[in-house]
Amino acid sequence: MPESIDYTDLTARQAPQSLEAEQSVLGAMLIDSRCVSEVIGILKPEDFYLRQNQELYETIYRMFNFSQAIDLVTVLDKLKENGYYDEATTPGYIRQLMEITPTAANVKYYANIVRDKSILRSLSKAATDINEDVYRGEGTTADILTNAERKVFSIRRGSADDALERIGTIMVKLFSHLNELSNSDSEFPGHSTGLRDLDRKINGLNNSDLIIIAARPGMGKTSLALNLLSNVAKSTRKTVAFFSLEMSREQLATRLLSNESFVENQKLITGKLNVEDWEKIGVASAALAQTDIRVDDNPAITVTEMNALCRRLDNLGLVVIDYLQLMTSSGTGAGRSENRVQVVSEISRSLKIMAKELNVPVICLSQLSRAAESRTDKRPQLADLRESGAIEQDADQVILLYRDDYYNPDTTEKNICECIVAKNRHGESGTVKVQWLPQFFTFSDLSGRTE
Repeated sequence: MPESIDYTDLTARQAPQSLEAEQSVLGAMLIDSRCVSEVIGILKPEDFYLRQNQELYETIYRMFNFSQAIDLVTVLDKLKENGYYDEATTPGYIRQLMEITPTAANVKYYANIVRDKSILRSLSKAATDINEDVYRGEGTTADILTNAERKVFSIRRGSADDALERIGTIMVKLFSHLNELSNSDSEFPGHSTGLRDLDRKINGLNNSDLIIIAARPGMGKTSLALNLLSNVAKSTRKTVAFFSLEMSREQLATRLLSNESFVENQKLITGKLNVEDWEKIGVASAALAQTDIRVDDNPAITVTEMNALCRRLDNLGLVVIDYLQLMTSSGTGAGRSENRVQVVSEISRSLKIMAKELNVPVICLSQLSRAAESRTDKRPQLADLRESGAIEQDADQVILLYRDDYYNPDTTEKNICECIVAKNRHGESGTVKVQWLPQFFTFSDLSGRTE
C-alpha cells in the first residue's frame, strides 16, 4: 500500500524564502551605499518575497539608476514620492533594518541567498504550470515538452517569458552595457567575423540577431559561414553550433581543415598530400581541436529540436544553420499539407525567437530564386529571397553574396566576392568586397576595396 498523503502538511508549506537575508541586503545598502552596485548586478525587485522589501529595493534601484544619494533620509523621501510610505510603520521598519545589520561586508552572500530562494520559487511555479499543461493535454507531446523546456530554461537564464520589465531596470542594464563598450578596445559591439570591412559595416555579430546569408548555389555561402564560425570559436573561446542539413560532418571538417591550414581542399579530398601539407594540417587540426565547435548533420532536424539542443550547451556563442529551405516545420505534416511559403515563414519566425531566447547571433543560410539569372545585372536583391518575404521581415541583417567572375569569366574582378548588406538594423546598407580563395574555400579581407 502506498503511504497516505498528509494534506495538512501540504497546505502548511511556505514558498522558499529568507526574510532575514532580504532584510540584511536592504540594511547593508542603507548602511553603506557603496555596496549598492554589487547588489544591483545580482538582484531584481521581484526577487524579494516580502512586498514591503520589494518596494524598498525598487526605490533604491531607481535612485541608483539616476545617481541619487542613498541614505536613510533620501530613501524615506523617495518612498513618500513613490507612494510606498506608511507613517505608522515605514520609518520604524527602515531603522530596524539598519540596526539588525551590523556590517555591509557580507552583502553579496546575503544577496545570493535571496536570489537562490527566488529561483526556487520560480521553479516551483514552472513545475505547477508544466503539471497543468500535462493534465490539460492541449497540443502535441512535442509542444508540451518544448514549453516545459522553455520555462525551465528561462529560469536558468534569469528571465521570465511573460515578464514586463520596468524601463528603469532596462536603463540600468543599458548603462552597464554602454560602460563595457566604452572601456572595450573593440570598434564594434558584436563578435568579429574575422573580416574587418564586413565587421565595420554590420557592427559584428550581435547577440539575439538573426542574420541571413543568401546567394545562388556556388557563391560560397557555406564557406563564409564556416569562416565566421571558426573565427568566433577561436576569438571568443565560446561554444559554437553548426547545423548542416546538406553536408556531412566529415565534409564540413574537411572544409574547416582546408580553411585553417591553407591546404587545397582537393588535396584533402583525394589524400594527395606532401610532407609540407601534412605539417600544415597537423598544426591546423591541433588549433581546431582547441575550439568548441559542435556539428549536427541531421537532415530532418526542426527549429524546435535545434533550440532544445542549444539550450543544453554552456557558454554558447553562435549558431549557424545550413540552410533554411531544407528545413521542415515543427508542425505535424506541415511540409505535406501546408503551403511552402507558410512553412518558411513559420521557420524564419521561429529562428528569430530562438536567437532572442538563446541571446546569441543565429546565422541562417538561404537560397535565392532564379530571378537574378534573367536580369542583365545579376546582382541579387532582397526580393530574390526564395519562398517568403517573412525572411526579410524577421532578419536583423541580410547579406547577399555575388561574384562577378561566376557569370563573366573575362571580368577584371577575379575571385572577388561582393557582400551586399541589403538589410541592416545596426547601421547602413551597402556593399563590402572580400577576397575569395576558392582552393581553400575561404574568404579574406580586401584592403581598400569597400563600397
